[in-house]
Amino acid sequence: MNVYDIFSAPVFFHHHSKLLKSRKNRTLRYMDTVCGYRKATFAAGCFWDVEAAFCKVCGVIETVVGYTGGQLADPSYEQVENGTTGHAEAVGIVYDPMVVPYEQLLDIFWAMHDPTQDIGQGDYTGSQYRSVIFFHDDEQETAALSSRDQLAILKKYGGHPIITEILPAPAFWPADECHQRFYEKCGQGYCTSRKIWE
Repeated sequence: MNVYDIFSAPVFFHHHSKLLKSRKNRTLRYMDTVCGYRKATFAAGCFWDVEAAFCKVCGVIETVVGYTGGQLADPSYEQVENGTTGHAEAVGIVYDPMVVPYEQLLDIFWAMHDPTQDIGQGDYTGSQYRSVIFFHDDEQETAALSSRDQLAILKKYGGHPIITEILPAPAFWPADECHQRFYEKCGQGYCTSRKIWE
């Protein structure tokens, strides 16, 4: 079994039905790399909502909520919520590109939130809720830029400028277990963010 660090910080994934281990016990392990799975990372507001939108997509193998894009190593939820670490709440995704192409994940990302908001999403305000696509390779960067530019040409957002950042994926720090699959744990649904152009 070949194993690898699916993101750039300690994270433990299990294949399909097995549960994500507690944060303090995670190790650098994943599944056999010959399966051809790939990773993607998106920030689009509260990570509970973003994960809920992606986790049931056919072809998405695993999701994990966490923090990325900041200065502090292994931050806590409380530190990120203070808005002083520079992190964004984000969702790391492992997907099968033979089932769901990256372009489809981008479509879901754009549809789930308002990429014209610069102070957060919906009722969530602060830089930790900013809109970011973190790309893992040149192909993802090209696809992300192309999709953003196409939406701008179509004036999808009523002429409001798209301020979503498109950045290289840095270290990803998983959130505590209580935040993983949050809506499944509490048995409630979720809502996408309000769109100011609607």
